[in-house]
Amino acid sequence: MNEKTLRALVENGAIKKVRIIGSGSRFHIELQSSENPIIAETNNGKVKTWASLDGAAKWVKGLGIGTAELQVGQWQPRQKELAI
Repeated sequence: MNEKTLRALVENGAIKKVRIIGSGSRFHIELQSSENPIIAETNNGKVKTWASLDGAAKWVKGLGIGTAELQVGQWQPRQKELAI
C-alpha cells in the first residue's frame, strides 16, 4: 500500500500496530490493521525499504504514529545487496 493510502488509514484509526523490520541490510515497515498486515510500498508497488533505522522511524513518525515495534533478528548491518 502506498503512503497516501496508509496515511488515510492512520487518520481513521484503522492501524493497530506498526513494526519496523530489519531484514538483510535494510528495513521495511509492516502495519497491522484489524484484519491483515499491510506492507508499506512504493508508488511502483515494490516494498518500500530504508537503509537506516533512523530513516524508517522518521517515516513512521511522519505518518502520525508515535509507537512502533522493532524487529532486528534478521538484520545484518554489513550485508551486501545483490542487484536483481
